[in-house]
Formats: sequence, C-alpha cells, structure tokens
Amino acid sequence: MAETPRSPFRPGGAIGYFVRHRTVANLLLVAMLAIGLGAMTKIRSQFFPDVVIETVTIRVAWTGAGADDVDRGIVAVLEPVLIGIDGVEKVSSTAREGVGLVAVDFEPGTDMSRALDDVKAAVDSLRNLPETAEEPVIRRAAWRDRVTDIAITGPVGTDQLALLADELLGRLFKAGVTRTSVRGVSDPRITVELSEAAMIKYDVSLSAIAAAIAAEAEADPAGDVTGSSTRVRSGVEKRTAEEIGGIVLRTNPDGSRLRIRDVAKVELEGTQSRVAFFIGENPAVTIRVDRSDQGDAIGIQDSVRRVVEEFGLTVPKGVSVQLVRSRAEAISSRLDMLVRNGATGLALVLLLLFVFLDVRTAFWVAAGIPAAMLAALGLMYVFGLTINMVSLFALILTLGIVVDDAIVVGEYSDQLNRHHGVPPAIAAERGALRMLSPVAASSITTVIAFTSLTLVGGRMGTLVADIPFTVSVVLIASLVECFLILPNHMAHSLAGTARASWFDAPSRAFNRGFDWFRRRIFRPLVGWVVRLRYPALAAAIAILAHSASMLVSGDLRFVFFNPPEEGNITGNFAMVSGATREDSEAMMQELQRAVRAVAAEYEKEDGTNPLTFVMGQVGRM
Repeated sequence: MAETPRSPFRPGGAIGYFVRHRTVANLLLVAMLAIGLGAMTKIRSQFFPDVVIETVTIRVAWTGAGADDVDRGIVAVLEPVLIGIDGVEKVSSTAREGVGLVAVDFEPGTDMSRALDDVKAAVDSLRNLPETAEEPVIRRAAWRDRVTDIAITGPVGTDQLALLADELLGRLFKAGVTRTSVRGVSDPRITVELSEAAMIKYDVSLSAIAAAIAAEAEADPAGDVTGSSTRVRSGVEKRTAEEIGGIVLRTNPDGSRLRIRDVAKVELEGTQSRVAFFIGENPAVTIRVDRSDQGDAIGIQDSVRRVVEEFGLTVPKGVSVQLVRSRAEAISSRLDMLVRNGATGLALVLLLLFVFLDVRTAFWVAAGIPAAMLAALGLMYVFGLTINMVSLFALILTLGIVVDDAIVVGEYSDQLNRHHGVPPAIAAERGALRMLSPVAASSITTVIAFTSLTLVGGRMGTLVADIPFTVSVVLIASLVECFLILPNHMAHSLAGTARASWFDAPSRAFNRGFDWFRRRIFRPLVGWVVRLRYPALAAAIAILAHSASMLVSGDLRFVFFNPPEEGNITGNFAMVSGATREDSEAMMQELQRAVRAVAAEYEKEDGTNPLTFVMGQVGRM
C-alpha cells in the first residue's frame, strides 16, 4: 500500500505547539507584560547614561602671586610631568590670583588608585616649585551629578539660615538623601590675639596657650561602666569663645589663676562665607543635592520635594524654602516629551493598521508593540540599563521594526486564509513558518548594524552603548511575540473573519478606494516611469548630487545631539583691584534689579512674567 504523502500543512514544531495551545501562548504574553510592568516601577531614570569621568585634581596655593606668576611658576611646571603619566587623556589648567589648579583626566577603565599614586609620585619629584608656595593638594575628583538645589532665604542672619540648613540636612538624610553639600555659610572661627607686651608681662608664650587650648578643647573616651551601656569620657569640650577664654594657663603662688582671657583677646569671628548668595536683598543659603552613579534622579527629586514641603511648614515667618535649578525636572520634561512623541507615533501606527487590515488582525498585530517594549524594559532592568534619552531614542527607533515584523506575519496568514482557503490554524502556522527566515534574517542584520556602535571607544562609546543593547532586546522580544504568541491569536482571529462585521466597514471602504488608486493612478504612473527610465534616473542622480553638495559645502551641519534651549541665564561680573566686598554686593544687587526690570517689560508686552527665580552670588566657589 502506497504511503500517503505528508502534507506541508501538518502541524509540528514549537510554532505549531503554540498555535494549538492557547493557554501557553497567553501565559507567555502575560509573563512578558508582567516583567515589563514590574521593571517600570524599579528601573532608574536619568537624562543621559552615566559617563563617569576619572579625574585627579592638583591645587597649589601661592599667596600674593598674580595669575601670570601662577601660570609660569606652577602650571607650566606641573603640566609637563603630568602629561607623561600612563593613561592620561587630557590635562586642563587654571591659573588665578593666588592659586593654580590642574585637572588630569584619565582614559576610561584606568585603575584610579594606581593613577592617583602616579600623580602623587610625579608631583613629589618636582624640585622647582616656588619656595613660598604651599604644598600641593592632590585629590581624586568624586563623580557628581546634580539633581536639584534648595534655596533657604529670608530677612534673617546667615547664622540663622545655617541652623535651618543643618536641620534640613538631617531630615534629608533620614529620607535617604545622603549626597548633599551646603553653600553660602562657613564654620565660625575663634581667634586668640596675644600682644608681645602681654607675653612679657605674664611670662607666657603662644605655644603654651596653644597647648592649653588643645588639652581642653576635646573630651577623650575613658572606657565604659561594667554591666551598663554607659560610656565614660574624661574632660569637658570647650568650644565657645567664653569657654576658651576661661581656660586656666597656670595657678599663681598666691592661689589665683591666670586664664587665657587675662592675657589675650578671645573673640568669635562672623560666619560670613567666602561665597555668599542673595535673593533680592535677603541673604540665602543653598543646599546642593547630588546622586550617585546608581541613583534615580527623579526618585531623589520626589523625596527632596516631600521633605522640603514638610520643612517649609516649620520655618520662621518670612523665610522661604524652595527647589531651584532642578535638573531632575528637566529630565522629567524631556522624558515626557519623548514618551508623548512615541505615543503619538504609536497612535498613528495603530490608525494605519486599522485602516489597512481588519480590526481583529490589526488588534493582535498592535498587541505585539507593548508586549515587545515591556519585555525589553524588563531585560534592560535586569542588565542594569536606565531609562534615558539614548535608550528611549532606541525604543522609539525600533517601534516601526516591531510593527513591520508583526504585519508581515499577520498579513501573510490572512492572505492564505482569505484567498487560498487554508484553514485558520494551519494558515497561522504556515504564515509564521514562511516568514520566519526573512524576518529573522532582517532582525539579525539590524542587530549586527547597531552592534557596531559598541566599537566606538571613549566617553562617546559609553554614551551610545545603550542603543545597540536596547535595539537587540526589543528585536528578540519582537521575534518571540511574532512567532510564538501572534500565530495563536491569528488562528482565532481568522476564524472570526469568515463573517462580516460592522466594525470592519471603515477598513473595507478604505481598501476599495486604495484598490482604485492602485489600478487607476499608481500603476499608470509606474508605467510612465519605466518608459522614461533615463530621465527618471537622471532626476534621481540630480537629487542625490544636490544632497551630497549640501553636506560637502557645510549647509547641512552634523550635530550628534541637538542641544535643547536652556531655561537658565547666567551673568558674571568682575571687580577691579581695590574694590571691597560691599562694592561687589552693590553690583550684584544692580544686576538683580536689571533682571527684574527686563522681566517686567516682558510681562507688560506678553502678559506673562518669564522669570521664576533670581539669585545673586558674590565670590567664587
């Protein structure tokens, strides 16, 4: 008996298994969606990927030297030895009056502990630095990314603002915000002034006074109490000017005591900082909030905002606490813009799908978009990537590719069922098998093309490294959805298209009009192009030459990232030699007045004041 030939439509393999087992396909779909939704609540968001610049700074103070002297005597001596260190990428220097600064940037991946030791050894080997210059201070620069600033201002003294800033720092620390720094205040300093006449009269020396202060300024640990958690300390900390003045230098033969205030003048200097901030005429103190390389900028911003709102209810009347220069808000606005643009593109894609395909097919084709995107987000979270402008760009870029993969599988299955009479389940399986090779080949070539970006070295390579990974995981998730989940749904969708439905009426009407356009307009147009192929080819070459000429001439510029418009304006001024701090503060107030005057003019013309915050600064950080 002759063997019955095997039908090419006979079910088999993974695709056939998923086509005929709805539960497995739907479980896989739910798993992809759940992974993505779970990752959305945990994945970090930021403006750009973390590009940590490994830098070592050298600071050399030279009191009384001008900028030219510092450049010749310090910067010109340091730079040659630093450039020769292994792994150095760039050396940048700044010479100012009284101080020279040199920053050494190292190549990515450099062992910074060894680099720091190399820099110290190179600087220690120098013997021609000015004798009156101070010892070089060498530090490894910490990576910092500003999230926001907090401004505390009001008609109170700087010392009161400093106390409020300390209290706010404590609350931020309890909320998990640990990378903070206060600017605009300085620690109080107690000075002890002793004249030569007093030294001779009372037979005391500066070293004796310094030793007496050092002995009583600290309280030393002296053990603990047995059977108790109580610890014992010896001595009493003396930190105020009154307490320092009361320190006993010696006991005289007559029983009287000679104290520091008897021989010297002890006073507390003001808390005026080298850098001062002003909002209007009131002094201000700012707190800078940074994130670590594993911190979520938007999450930190939300925590800071909650703490500031609660703290603002407890400050004295007239004192305000507000968030300023919030980079996290800029991140949020740009991410929202990208998400809105992506959502708009998705809506247009869905509209075209519903117009060209029947509603059931269009729905299941469109369902692959969120499934693939959410699965990609889950993989991004697992591998430590973040949501930033680069990875979002890659997600939006692959949106069309995901739709194309699902369209070709769904449309071919629909064609087999409608025009060739293949049963729905077999049509869905055969459509997936037929399109597996071309779609997989297209995805692999796309991944290879984007993977070449990993060959870009340096900081730019680190910046764009998210693109190939994001594209790869989206395409992998798209292949899983197209060939394991979509065929099952297409089988049930094709079974329901046998009877006409009212919601397919717009698609049927559009396709009738599209068929007329294709037969009456597009086909004759293509025929004329074929007949006039040489003029058509010449026109294409002319357009190509014109495009190339714009690139060569520079009319079409290349910009890797189009810089967005900044919402901040900064103005600097420098005072001539001999100007006092009061002169600088007066100039700063004049600049603030000019800014408010310009804002008032804009408000008069446009009805809206564009100014949200103005702060003046005197002194350099």
